[in-house]
Amino acid sequence: MTTTVHRHVPSARRPADADALRRQFDRDAIWDRMVKPGQRLPSQVLLEADLGAIHLDRLRLTGPIVLVFFRYASSEPCNAALAGYQRQLVPALADTDSHLVAVSPQVPQRLAEIKRRHDLTYFVASDARNTLIDAFNLGFHEPGADAVLGTRRSVLPFPAVVIADRAGTVRFADVRADGAPHPDPATILMAVRSLS
Repeated sequence: MTTTVHRHVPSARRPADADALRRQFDRDAIWDRMVKPGQRLPSQVLLEADLGAIHLDRLRLTGPIVLVFFRYASSEPCNAALAGYQRQLVPALADTDSHLVAVSPQVPQRLAEIKRRHDLTYFVASDARNTLIDAFNLGFHEPGADAVLGTRRSVLPFPAVVIADRAGTVRFADVRADGAPHPDPATILMAVRSLS
């Protein structure tokens, strides 16, 4: 089981004041609460952009689930990551029984745009109530994001990939809390293949 959390590491010197120290503790507490191997995949229903409701509990019974958390359909870094996964990861996963599911807090009607733009053959699903994002502690507040998302909340997920096995246990988590790009397809493929 592996987990990776990318974060900015401050210099070795002590913070100059109590506020800086408190902010550092707050950031560390957030990172420590993020999803880790060994956690359970919540029993969750997501709304797929074309198919409607998909049940993670039912999906995992037929193979591991690779969850890719992204911001929204018009985010350029997210577009690049999801298109890259279509080109490089989808063919590589073809000989496994795993399911690739891209998850965003954006409403499903708006997510259909990214699915069609890149001819994505994997699931692109909405977590508009942030239930899964909150369960994994992957969200951060971004003022004004509600307008882009089409929801009442302005919470976006950090770029992340979480892999759960058939039993619903998280076996791999890579959270880019520093805003770095999503993990490369080779890293994800290696994690999926390690489940067998």
